[in-house]
Amino acid sequence: MSPLIFEPGRIENPAQQDISMRVLIAEDDPVSCLLLESFLTKWDYQAVLATDGAEAWKILQQEDAPNLAILDWMMPFMNGPQICRELRCRPSRQYAYIILLTGQAQKEDVIEGLEAGADDYLVKPFDKYELKARLRAGARIVKLQQKLLAAQETLREQATHDWLTGAFNRAAILDILQRELARRERENGLLCAIMVDIDHFKSINDTHGHLVGDAVLREVISRVGANIRAYDSIGRYGGEEFLIVAPDCNSITAASLAERLRACIANDPFELGECLIPVTISLGVAICEERTTADSLLRQADDALYRAKHEGRNRVSVMADIGAPVYSPLSQAAG
Repeated sequence: MSPLIFEPGRIENPAQQDISMRVLIAEDDPVSCLLLESFLTKWDYQAVLATDGAEAWKILQQEDAPNLAILDWMMPFMNGPQICRELRCRPSRQYAYIILLTGQAQKEDVIEGLEAGADDYLVKPFDKYELKARLRAGARIVKLQQKLLAAQETLREQATHDWLTGAFNRAAILDILQRELARRERENGLLCAIMVDIDHFKSINDTHGHLVGDAVLREVISRVGANIRAYDSIGRYGGEEFLIVAPDCNSITAASLAERLRACIANDPFELGECLIPVTISLGVAICEERTTADSLLRQADDALYRAKHEGRNRVSVMADIGAPVYSPLSQAAG
């Protein structure tokens, strides 16, 4: 890949900074549409064409809609201000910057267009250099909004995820558990909570150091995350303990899932630098088949985990709603 070279005094074109900068041209006059398209192509924008208001509105509702739009005021089916009003009423994370093209230069017409939701306007016949400058201003605003969204997503990620392992943090995984419990009650389904603990983790830290211990935590999460289902969730509950929230699991499927997770850790020693470290986990499984609270389900999963560790570690223990242990053959074989 060629390095980026920044030349002193060079002015960057906003469109060139992002090759995905697309501009919708909504213009029912073929000559005007062709002229606008030629300008935008010359300025390194990607033009998306619409020949009437209905087509323009359809494009702007798409998931990958252009973030810049040039709309003619008068078009068949929907005019420019109508599209602006509809667009601003629709919730969307991505902002569309709209420039209205109008032959009406009266102040009240301009005010009407801006109040409808347009960001800018040009009076026909327009100067192409003025259009270029206004597009650049729009591109800057779109890019600033994209940076803001990216910053918000970063903050959301930091607020909900464990910084070391990348799994959900304790607050987030407990919130997921509460939401899944509420969904289970609405749909009368099943829900499984699996408490996972790394066996003899203190010994790993004492023998190999905390940096290796951190690497073990990350690798455990990586392996477990690769072996749970797409709609399961895993979070760091505390220290070397993790909580998995698995919807639609009965005691058999939950035991099978937990055993698969146990095996993916125990069957392959962790290769960390020059160290080859055998690691095992113990898992306590609680099945929610009737109405219960998050605290009750967690307590059952914790009791099952304690039983698994008491029985020798590197195994799975499953508890049903009534609190009685239910051992699967897989769990017994693990010991």
